[in-house]
Amino acid sequence: MCVNGAVDDLDIRLLRYFVAVAEELHFGRAAQRLFIAQQALSRDIRRLEDRLGVRLLDRTTRQVELTPSGQKFLARTRELLKLHDQVVRELRGEAPSLTVDVVGPGLSPALVLAAARLHAPDLEFFARFHTGGEDAIPLLLAERLDVTFGRIPGTADGLRQRLVRYEPLAVLLPHLHPLAELAVVPLESLRGTALCSRAGNHATPGWEHAVRQLLASIGVDPAGAHPHVEGNDELGQHIRNRNAPILTMSTQRPVAGAVLRPLVDPVALYPWTMIWRADLRHPGLDALHRAVDELSSTDWLAVPDGAWLPEPEATAR
Repeated sequence: MCVNGAVDDLDIRLLRYFVAVAEELHFGRAAQRLFIAQQALSRDIRRLEDRLGVRLLDRTTRQVELTPSGQKFLARTRELLKLHDQVVRELRGEAPSLTVDVVGPGLSPALVLAAARLHAPDLEFFARFHTGGEDAIPLLLAERLDVTFGRIPGTADGLRQRLVRYEPLAVLLPHLHPLAELAVVPLESLRGTALCSRAGNHATPGWEHAVRQLLASIGVDPAGAHPHVEGNDELGQHIRNRNAPILTMSTQRPVAGAVLRPLVDPVALYPWTMIWRADLRHPGLDALHRAVDELSSTDWLAVPDGAWLPEPEATAR
């Protein structure tokens, strides 16, 4: 209801609902995210539009799109919700939580998060297992994620990044594979072995971009490989089914029926970076930086003579 042209006070709940629909551009997915019925969500969005006196979304049976008014309203609504939540936390004396995408359990980003938790035991960190790097950028910019790890060559508007580790690559081998008898596995020995590079939680777009460069030297093209395999149980099944080597990280967790061997000739390195929003100010981010400082003081940034790095990182060093 409007009086003398003034808009009624807006319900914070309706604003959160609008942001969810605007980010998902799908009422069904937004309703699942909000844990409410899709019909109720649609009704509440119409209530918000009625109060504002403008259409925020264009709806068809196939798609949902923001109107120009909706795009403008989304930016302001995010600012309003951020300020609202900050004020509430300050009044309650609460430190805000930090949501961190560590890509997968046990990987280098998870080790950074574990160290940060030791530095800041009173802060609340939420770990997420997404895809890291480029695929997480929309979530960062939408403030659905605070920090991620991965590999984003160059820079992205509104984001900052920091090199965390040059992680050595390794090879996961079935116990009875001939290469399993070696202490280290030369890259050339993987030629013609039906090598797999898309199995494991680390297999993100940034990983695949780097690995294509590495494997080109031995004539392996992973572009037409099988779908991504996730989780150690599935990795174990994959090893049993294919009886073939899997290219992975040195932090790969043990897999039943397989052994892990370092990759050499050359020692190949994957450049992990930490990525966050440029405007993020949070004690949890400070703790992550302290953790990186601590871990980097060991051998995390060491580059052995003759080591391999992907481009553009190799040239940028």
